[in-house]
Amino acid sequence: MVDDAREVRQATGRQPAAPPKSGSRVRMSFSQRREQLISVGRQLFAERGFDATSIEEIASRAKVSKPVVYEHFGGKEGLYAVVVDREVTALLTRVTGALTAGHPRELLEQAALALLDYIEEETNGFRVLVRESPVMSSSGNFSSVLNDVAHQVEHILGAEFKGRGYDPKLAELYSQALVGMVALTGRWWLEVRKPRKETVAAHLVNLAWHGLSHLESKPTLLTSNRKSAK
Repeated sequence: MVDDAREVRQATGRQPAAPPKSGSRVRMSFSQRREQLISVGRQLFAERGFDATSIEEIASRAKVSKPVVYEHFGGKEGLYAVVVDREVTALLTRVTGALTAGHPRELLEQAALALLDYIEEETNGFRVLVRESPVMSSSGNFSSVLNDVAHQVEHILGAEFKGRGYDPKLAELYSQALVGMVALTGRWWLEVRKPRKETVAAHLVNLAWHGLSHLESKPTLLTSNRKSAK
């Protein structure tokens, strides 16, 4: 280290620059600081939820003062809204981008795998979406994402139903059921992480596809039939 400093003096005639002191605050541009706060907020909202996360905690972890957080987002609600909006966009982009094959079973596989990929690779983002949201963000949460995905699946099922003589008006009901099944299983898999995601996706599609393949045109409840027979 001493030799290095001596070489710098001999080559330049100047003392080498002193290394930054540990713990000194790093100066960031406005956009860099904003991205840092979004990253910190995302992690805290994932760990603790919206209500349990405070502006003080966000500022402390980002090593800034509270006014800096207010300057960028106007408050905790503004930061949360940005985090959720980004996650909604990221998940929808994954799912819609995955729907490339033409066969309905392959499309179901792609949608299931896209959601499981997101859960695996963006765990904090998924935790933010599935946690209970404040009222102000009710238009941008996991339920709204699932509705958007279900609408895409609805178009797939609608065409299939029409071709098989089922009532296409029921495609919306079945799409909500299918997407809900995958999402709920995904939440469970987030905690256990086994079996591997490809196996989980295969079993989900196995249940969904073979169930769809043997649909009754006018299903009835067995309990209702027993009661009417008495």
